[in-house]
Amino acid sequence: MNVTDDGPVRRVTLDRPEARNALTAGDVRDLHAAFDPGRLGPDTRAVVVDATGPVFSAGMHVDEFLALGSVADAEAFIGRLRDLLRAVRIAPVPVLVAVDGPCIGAAFELALAADLRVATTRAAFGLPEVKLGIPSVVDAALLQQHVGLALAKEIILTGDLYPVDRLGALCNAVVEPSGLAGAVEELLAKVTGHTPTVLAAQKRLFETWQNTGLAAGADRSVQEFAGVFAEDETREVLAAYRAGLGRRKGS
Repeated sequence: MNVTDDGPVRRVTLDRPEARNALTAGDVRDLHAAFDPGRLGPDTRAVVVDATGPVFSAGMHVDEFLALGSVADAEAFIGRLRDLLRAVRIAPVPVLVAVDGPCIGAAFELALAADLRVATTRAAFGLPEVKLGIPSVVDAALLQQHVGLALAKEIILTGDLYPVDRLGALCNAVVEPSGLAGAVEELLAKVTGHTPTVLAAQKRLFETWQNTGLAAGADRSVQEFAGVFAEDETREVLAAYRAGLGRRKGS
């Protein structure tokens, strides 16, 4: 796995194509570290997860499951995956996953945990855990919000691989393979110009809205709205935006 920081963007690349980018326990640990807010640079405004080779990721390596010797081992193992996916959801910056080829199991859950997804026409998604005798868990719970309950249950209960064109609005953009990099950069350009204050506040609200009812979410929204005014950059951006409106009206 390669982690590089390029200006406002951290790129996390799955780079074991000879193993179909199957994830190990070590990969889960390293991915989690890549999303640690304390390790993100002060100028980071987004994280992109992508992969090398024809397969985005085959999901968790089966050998990792075979190595689980007890119920306690299994609980600790899946708890670490849960913690990684939570780190993706609550990262203080937008997380974008760029998928080319099959995206399976835990890798699909990582894509579901992300804020944005860009895929190629040859991308496909699946949760094959049921075929291994284990349930789909953790952020697989988000699937029905993207594709509806009926299709989500079909995907999970069959364990089959589904082409991206079957999955409706799961992805923010679907492009030809040659256009993936350009589509990612286009979307990044739209989200990386915002202040770190507002990005972090909005990400906190996404998680609040996901886990609370409307009334509690609205109450927290009031607090987050007020809180951003503690930072000078909020007023600076407001002033710049107002000045821009004035120039447009005067032109």
